[in-house]
Amino acid sequence: MNTKVGDSVFTDPISEIYERHLVPLIFEPYAGPLSLRLDGTRLRRVLETAAGTGVLTRALASRLPESVSIVATDLNQTMLDQASATGTSRPVKWRRANATALPFDDGEFDAVVCQFGVMFFPDKPKAFAEARRVLRDGGVFLFSVWDRIEQNEFADAVTNAVASMFPDDPPQFLRRTPHGYFDRHAIERDLSAGGFSGAAEITTLEARSRATLPDVPAIAYCQGTPLRNEIEARDANRLADATDLAANAVSKRFGSGAVDGKTQAHIAAVRR
Repeated sequence: MNTKVGDSVFTDPISEIYERHLVPLIFEPYAGPLSLRLDGTRLRRVLETAAGTGVLTRALASRLPESVSIVATDLNQTMLDQASATGTSRPVKWRRANATALPFDDGEFDAVVCQFGVMFFPDKPKAFAEARRVLRDGGVFLFSVWDRIEQNEFADAVTNAVASMFPDDPPQFLRRTPHGYFDRHAIERDLSAGGFSGAAEITTLEARSRATLPDVPAIAYCQGTPLRNEIEARDANRLADATDLAANAVSKRFGSGAVDGKTQAHIAAVRR
């Protein structure tokens, strides 16, 4: 499935709920392992693209020496505002930027990292070419993407529940975009088209997604992602109903108390 116009739009209400509910649910479990993969790389300057509300930025700021400067970018200013308000353990530079047209010089960075943002890029080879351009020779491009939706249990349950509410035009944001770029061959092909000639190292990492109640995944996905936009486009008055339906689906599948679901992602690393 192809990314649609609007899939990358995270508005004020979305960004706040995203940080409060979605970040601890599915992003924090991967931020540490992704930052660890920079160990052994000579670093002075690191660029993060599609930083969102800064969960990986915070991990990088805590793990990397203070001598390493970090520039964190995102297309959506509301996400950067939320990231800045949440803060980091040491100063980083926040900057609005489009990953397909980075406002930086050639060879400016030792590493470019992106956690779960690549799927939103409408022209992935162009974004990869930009990452390569701003990397120094020998620098590393490191990113993660979600595996297929069936391997990510809360996202799958929520998508199926909301689809049942609108059977004639089911919202497919989660399946189409966050979980629509899982094919390793497609990733390798796009990296090659972006100018990376070396082989990419792609590993699959499973983690657990945990919440205190079934309502949390339902709110996180229905109200803290552009799935919200799709629901409201079909019926502006049914966001709460869709969230309740999703919560019931999560409860039926995982229990009515604390819930625990599988998540799975691919982590790719390639050198310039």
